[in-house]
Order: sequence, then C-alpha cells, then structure tokens
Amino acid sequence: MKIFKKSLISSLLLLLFLVSASTSLIAQKKKNDDLKNFKITVEQTQNGIKMHSVEGSAWIDLQFGLNKDQRQAIDQFGMTEMAKIPADKSSIEANYLFTIANTKTGFSLRGLKGTTWKDLSFTFPKNGKVTIHQFGVTTVTSRFPFNLF
Repeated sequence: MKIFKKSLISSLLLLLFLVSASTSLIAQKKKNDDLKNFKITVEQTQNGIKMHSVEGSAWIDLQFGLNKDQRQAIDQFGMTEMAKIPADKSSIEANYLFTIANTKTGFSLRGLKGTTWKDLSFTFPKNGKVTIHQFGVTTVTSRFPFNLF
C-alpha cells in the first residue's frame, strides 16, 4: 500500500511538471506569434506627419496633422479612431496597432498590439525620415546621401 501511494504521488508530480513545462512553451510561442512583420517610414512635414508602408499594411501612404499631445491610432488598415480601440486588445482584428503623438521634443509612439515596444520617442533629423517596425526604430535616413555643407 505504501509503495502504491509513493508511486501515485510520483506520477502526479511528474504529470504536474510536464503540464507546467508545456504551458510555458506554448505561452512563449504565442508571444512570438503575436508579433507581426511591418515596416513603415515616418517623415515630419510642414503640416504634420507623412507615413509610407514598406511592408505589412493594406495602405501605402498616410498623411495627417497632429496638435500637441493629440494621439492618432494607426493599424494595418490605416488610420483609426481612438474611441474605437477596445479595452481588450486581444479582440482587435488588426495585426498591429500603435498610436503616434507630437511631443515637445519630437514624437512618441505607443505600441498596443503586434509590437515588442510599449513606448518609443524620437526626433527627426533635419529633412530626414525614421523607419519603424515591430521591434522599434530601425534607421534614420537623410534625404541626401551626403552633406552639402
């Protein structure tokens, strides 16, 4: 009887270990699967912001103005209204969702879905562009490949 109890307890402990280990592997895979490939160049214009989707979006170009501390939501389908963003981010149909806002020193992005970043801030170089993707800011490029002065 004692051997049976020890065997039963050992079997239950082994089963519990296997279930907990497989759950963490599934959670890790799901986290990586939540990331979506996208690449967007962002450029500051006189009237606001111009975005060009290089990959991962249904849209090609977006252009809009922003007042200070006003946020604009962007997803794979284009611009969306902040009021339409549900509190439960898992119910969002888009592959990615982030907001962009003017700040005193530049721009800030807030990743809501499909990104590894939660908050990004950056300034634009004079006459330059910034490229973002699911992992953050990738490059800052100038319109000219060389300095004129």
